[in-house]
Amino acid sequence: MSRKTGRFGVNPLGGLVTAIRTLTSLPVPGRDAGTLTAALPWFPTVGFLLGGIVYAAAVGLSLLTVGRWPGGVAVLLVTLSALLTRALHLDGLADWADGFWGARERDRTLEIMKDSAIGTFGGVALVCVLMTKWVCFAGLLGLDAEIWILCAFIVSRSCQVCLAVTQPYARPVGGTAAPFVKGAAKRHLAGSTGVALALLLAVGRLDWRWPAAYVFGWCATWAFGRWCRRRTGGITGDLLGACSELVEVLTLLAGVLLYLS
Repeated sequence: MSRKTGRFGVNPLGGLVTAIRTLTSLPVPGRDAGTLTAALPWFPTVGFLLGGIVYAAAVGLSLLTVGRWPGGVAVLLVTLSALLTRALHLDGLADWADGFWGARERDRTLEIMKDSAIGTFGGVALVCVLMTKWVCFAGLLGLDAEIWILCAFIVSRSCQVCLAVTQPYARPVGGTAAPFVKGAAKRHLAGSTGVALALLLAVGRLDWRWPAAYVFGWCATWAFGRWCRRRTGGITGDLLGACSELVEVLTLLAGVLLYLS
């Protein structure tokens, strides 16, 4: 291995470059990793980056509105979150809802999920998740607990790695996410978990609620993965995105309830 080649690809930060390009719309210089799975341990870091941007926007917008319009600020945060991710995970959420509620047979479910059109179930799922995010953002702003946004973003991106490592790829012919899932190994999960917990403990200042949120997210991911395994025989890129959105919104909800208590 040459000095310019890191463990995870062409260079030590190649995995981070690939992770940012995969999960966000942010422009980033540098060369991609040699393998897509090299990006997996960096997913929590990307969650921290995205959450940091949304958190900074929350603080800045609250100062501009003197904290008097949390609902309006929350709308902008929901919009910013979607733009930063190219609505990639939201698209997966809609496809998951259409497929899982639009059919019972495995092949038909996968066929519906592959269709780019959004059906009734997908539309309803998008409305419900976006409305819940809006309520949660507004609630966190009202509680002066905007920092929890970082927790939700870190946990949700980490859970994508958990799902990729613990479940097989569902389609016989590989899709966009196939290289991530088929090459995912326990070392990627170990790396992702270590990074996620380090970030959560550091940002949360050793507050027990932050690592507890990771455990909660992992349990939700495990349950979702088992469900996907029964329905489709594994997971797809859409299911990874759907899991990320569901875990994110559940973590945001948990944060509001925890800070209210």
